[in-house]
Amino acid sequence: MMIAPARPYDVLLVEDDAADAMLIEDALTACGTRNLTQVQDGVAALEYLRDAANPRPHLIVLDLNMPRMNGRELLAVIKNDEDLRTIPVVVLTTSSAPDDVTGAYQQHANAYVTKPVNLDDFERAVQSIDAFYLDTATQLPRQ
Repeated sequence: MMIAPARPYDVLLVEDDAADAMLIEDALTACGTRNLTQVQDGVAALEYLRDAANPRPHLIVLDLNMPRMNGRELLAVIKNDEDLRTIPVVVLTTSSAPDDVTGAYQQHANAYVTKPVNLDDFERAVQSIDAFYLDTATQLPRQ
């Protein structure tokens, strides 16, 4: 059973597979997502994140294997960007390779969940991003 957080939050989903995106959207809605924006690769994600007209997401759910800019590259950019680094990132991918898991955490991912998605695992990963991280992600001003 999914337990909604104290307040709804905005999520940026970076996922190129439509079927996976639908499943993730359902799970996030059950977790209390207020607004879900989906993009299909890292380039589109950066464009979205750097556009001051867009709301700053409280959470990024990131696939690793995508065209143009993959999730590993995007995670590195996000966590090295002064304006974006505080946004929590949940990596959600088919890869359970130790190098990918270790690499994601070394690049400061907040959680790592493998596909096919076990909704209980995904819920735990999202719930582990506590209110401190969600609040921090929205309180820093955009430049």
